[in-house]
Amino acid sequence: MRLGVLDIGSNTVHLLVADAHPGGRPLAQTSEKSVLRLMRYLEDDGRISDEGVKAIIDAVHRAREVAEKEGVDELLATATSAVREAANGTDVILQIEAALGQPLQVLGGEQEARFTFLAVRRWFGWSAGQILLFDIGGGSLEIAGGSEELPDLAESVPLGAGRMTIGFLPDDPPGDRQVDRLRAHAASALAPIAERFASLPRPDHVVGSSKTIRSLARLAGHPLEGWAGNDRMVLRRDALGSWIPVLARIPAQARQELPGITADRTFQITAGAVVLHEAMAALEVDELEVSPWALREGVLLRYIEDLGW
Repeated sequence: MRLGVLDIGSNTVHLLVADAHPGGRPLAQTSEKSVLRLMRYLEDDGRISDEGVKAIIDAVHRAREVAEKEGVDELLATATSAVREAANGTDVILQIEAALGQPLQVLGGEQEARFTFLAVRRWFGWSAGQILLFDIGGGSLEIAGGSEELPDLAESVPLGAGRMTIGFLPDDPPGDRQVDRLRAHAASALAPIAERFASLPRPDHVVGSSKTIRSLARLAGHPLEGWAGNDRMVLRRDALGSWIPVLARIPAQARQELPGITADRTFQITAGAVVLHEAMAALEVDELEVSPWALREGVLLRYIEDLGW
C-alpha cells in the first residue's frame, strides 16, 4: 500500500510518501516540505501567533493535496514539540485536524525518541549492538539508548536548534559571547541526562539523525565505504568543534555557501552545532554515524508492523 507520513515539526511541515508492505522495506516515492521555523512565531505568552497558525494550515493543505495526488491510501499525521508545547496548542491541533479531515497524533518527546530509535535500529540492524542516538529538531533534542528495537532509556530536552537560536543566538552573526552562553546552558541541561545514561552499557554504535545532524556531517564529517558501495557519513566531535567559531562569525546568508548547509538550515545551524557538540561531550562520545532514517521512517515502520501482525 502507499502510505504518507506528515510530520508537523518545529522547523518544517514534511510529507513523506512511501510504498510499503508488512515485512518489506519502505520505498520512498515523494517528499514534500514547507519550511516554517515556528519558533519565530511564538509570542511572549507562549502562543503561536495568528500568522504562524496560518502558515501551518497552509502547509498542511499543500501536503494533503500532494498526498491525494500521489494516491496515498493512509495518511499518518503527527505533530511534535512546537505545536505540543504552545499555549494555544489545543486550538491549533483542532485547526490542523479540520484542515486534514482526520485526527492528528501529537507525539511526546519520549515517543519521538522511541519512533526514531526504532528506525535507526532497523537501518543499522542487530549487529550494531548497544546504540546511542542523538536527534536534534527545531524545538527539542532527543537522546535514546538500548540494545533492542525500543530503547531502554529515552529522554527529550528542550535544546532544539530553533529554540536555542531564538533564546541564545539572536544576533546575526551571534559571535563568541552568545555561543559561550549557549554552551553553558546546554551543558547544564545535559548534566542530569548524562548521569542517567551512565547507567547503560557503553554504546557499540553512536548514531545521529535529523536534517540538522546530516547537514553538520556534510560540513565537518567524512565518508566511509559502506554496504553495496553506499557511503557512510561519520562526524567527529573535534571536527565539529573546530567549525563552531567559524559558524558563529559569519552571517546566516553566507552560511548556505558552506558545504552541506541548505538555505532552510542557515538560520539555526550554529545552535544545532553547539548543542550536538555539548551533547557528545556530556555523554563522552568522540564520533557518531549519520542515519538516513529518522522519525518519519519510524512511524511508517511501526504502522507496517501492526498491519503485519
